[in-house]
Amino acid sequence: MAAPPQPSAVDSDLFTSIFSHSDSRLPEDAVFYAIFPDPSLSSSFQDLSLSLQSLRHDILAAVSSFTSSYIWQHEPFSLTLSPSSLAEPLHLRGKVRYGDNLEDEWFVVFLVFYITRQFPHVSARVWDTDGEFLLIEAAFHLPRWLDPSTSLNRVFIRRGDLHIVPKSKISSPSITDSLKFLITNEDVSRAGDSIQAAIKSRISDYPERARRNMHRARAIVPPAVAQVLRHDPCLISVAVEGFYDRDIDSMKFASKMEKFLPRGRDEELVLVSVPMSRAMYAQLVQQTFQAPKCYPMPSRSNIKRYSEAELGMKISCGLEMAYQLRMREGAEGRGTAWDEYKKSLERIGYFEGLIPGSNEYKRLTEKAEDYYRNSSLFLQACVTMSTPVRRIDEILPLPHSADDFKSQEVPPSDDDSWLYNGEDELNSALEEREKEMELYDAKIKNKQKSRDSLGSGPSSSSNNEVDDLGNIAKSMQAFMQKVSSFQGAEIPQSSDSKEVDLDVDRFMKEMETIMRCQGNEDSVSDLDIEEGSSSDMDFDESEIDSDAEEEDDFSKSYADVLSKELKSSTLSKSFIRANEQTARPDEVGSSSKQDMDVDDEFSPVDVDVNLVKSLLDSFASQEGLPGPASNLLGLMGVRLPKDESSSKGK
Repeated sequence: MAAPPQPSAVDSDLFTSIFSHSDSRLPEDAVFYAIFPDPSLSSSFQDLSLSLQSLRHDILAAVSSFTSSYIWQHEPFSLTLSPSSLAEPLHLRGKVRYGDNLEDEWFVVFLVFYITRQFPHVSARVWDTDGEFLLIEAAFHLPRWLDPSTSLNRVFIRRGDLHIVPKSKISSPSITDSLKFLITNEDVSRAGDSIQAAIKSRISDYPERARRNMHRARAIVPPAVAQVLRHDPCLISVAVEGFYDRDIDSMKFASKMEKFLPRGRDEELVLVSVPMSRAMYAQLVQQTFQAPKCYPMPSRSNIKRYSEAELGMKISCGLEMAYQLRMREGAEGRGTAWDEYKKSLERIGYFEGLIPGSNEYKRLTEKAEDYYRNSSLFLQACVTMSTPVRRIDEILPLPHSADDFKSQEVPPSDDDSWLYNGEDELNSALEEREKEMELYDAKIKNKQKSRDSLGSGPSSSSNNEVDDLGNIAKSMQAFMQKVSSFQGAEIPQSSDSKEVDLDVDRFMKEMETIMRCQGNEDSVSDLDIEEGSSSDMDFDESEIDSDAEEEDDFSKSYADVLSKELKSSTLSKSFIRANEQTARPDEVGSSSKQDMDVDDEFSPVDVDVNLVKSLLDSFASQEGLPGPASNLLGLMGVRLPKDESSSKGK
């Protein structure tokens, strides 16, 4: 059995892949950003390393007025120096895991835009699991050539504006190519005003929105918890994470409360005001949690005091669980780093499909753990997991008692009606999106109408009626013959979306005439397509002939078996055949009917007429309600009128 890869190679690859723009295994709840100073394209490594450290200090100082009082969901905004790489120049980069608090992600976007305005000689990138998520905000304003497959290394932020490296200038740019182009061609790469407006409107109310995202609540907690939160308010994020992500193992720590409630039910609780994000407050309040037996809780008769004590109990239990779990995992070097290392081994087939829990699987896992403990990932994990533990251990030995908090004035809790009355905000956001879509649809329709007016002349009403009758079958034929991309099936859109004025009595006769004409045209066009496609490929003619013969033999055999199966059923009676269009049963004698019955199995089925009839029957069965038939026809631009006669009868 092969040994696991050396950690020195694996950990570097894992750490780099997190910041790889094209990596498909990015964390789903994190936003990534990178800042490239202009000198990084020409300076040597030693000189640039010193200047980047200075730039890092200046940037963090510039944004400290926005971030100093902000409570991040999981981790704060930070910058680190990237390792030297041939793929991209030396730069500053960072990652913020926002979890359930999407406001953190957009606050990061605001900070990146702000940094590029304050430091005009840097270019920046920001992305997440969705890739260039900034382009999603401006989806209705992007050039047609720009999509996820063509946006790689093209989207940057510079001087407070979004820049897109044009495809016409560089076909397949690297990071270095794009950065050089940005420096010398800022006017060319700057995105259009509509794109700028769409993105900047999303961050226009920051940093004020970041302050509104904070919620201050009164909570009754043990003195040890009050001491920790007074000296380091950001540790509330650790407490909320420990409470919200609890499992059976961590619940064992909460049942004892050894660290933060050493005296058990004899501990005197104190009232404090705790700042946190709205997402954190919702995660605490909206979950039901039974207090441990060792935790002192007041009587439920005083509703206000009990709710404050319940919130404090959840914070205290979460902090206890997070502390004990991180202390254990920090000593073992576990956590996210170990999980990523193990997943990398699974991807390269290290476990060879072994069942987890088997003896061989356990042996290989132990060997991988030995390699992991000798890696830099292990040291990073130990530092990351144990940082809150060390900080708490630094704070708790400081002198404190319950009397220290009794004399403090505690402000009332912020209004939390936003937690229950968010419908208006959601509706306003949906209305904005709907307006944006309506404007985009109107723009497309205007362009389509202008093309139609140039390409077609006036037509008589009779021709319009015939076109309406054939519209359904034509659209379905186009849909079935369409070869869609990997993005999914594409419905051919009709240029005219008005309701079809369908005369049911004339439908069968007129449809026959239309389909005959179409059949002749389609047979010619299909032949041309087949000839054209075969001419583009180099095949041996004998192979083509043999393949064609085999296909013909298979088709005949398949058709014979299928006909034999259907002959014993009544399914064939339900189809409309071509001879029924020329001679209806009520217009012929009994002898003619007998002749038709005999010839039924030799009469071809009118596929187009049956198709349209089935669609109309399905539409009628919906009785005016939404359904698959109306949805499919609507996507094709065909709108059928409601059956007024049936509705009146009801």
